[in-house]
Amino acid sequence: MDIDALKNRRRRVVGMRETLKKIAQGTVLCVYIAQDAEARVIEEIVNQSTTRNIPIEYVGSMDELGRLCGIEVGAACAALLPEQRSFA
Repeated sequence: MDIDALKNRRRRVVGMRETLKKIAQGTVLCVYIAQDAEARVIEEIVNQSTTRNIPIEYVGSMDELGRLCGIEVGAACAALLPEQRSFA
């Protein structure tokens, strides 16, 4: 999947709540999970992604995932969203 797209704020959400919300809406292309995230935090994300056949990519650490998302703090998970079309 396109890890570079995680830096685009319009193409990603970061964090457990936002990721679960987008999974429920059916708008997630791929979920990224930090390998050092607490199991209790990511358990529901893994379950929902697996149930809905959403690919899961594991990233080395929460700090690394935060950097990939262009934020200054670590992130347990993030989700890649489809490109939004602008109608002009």
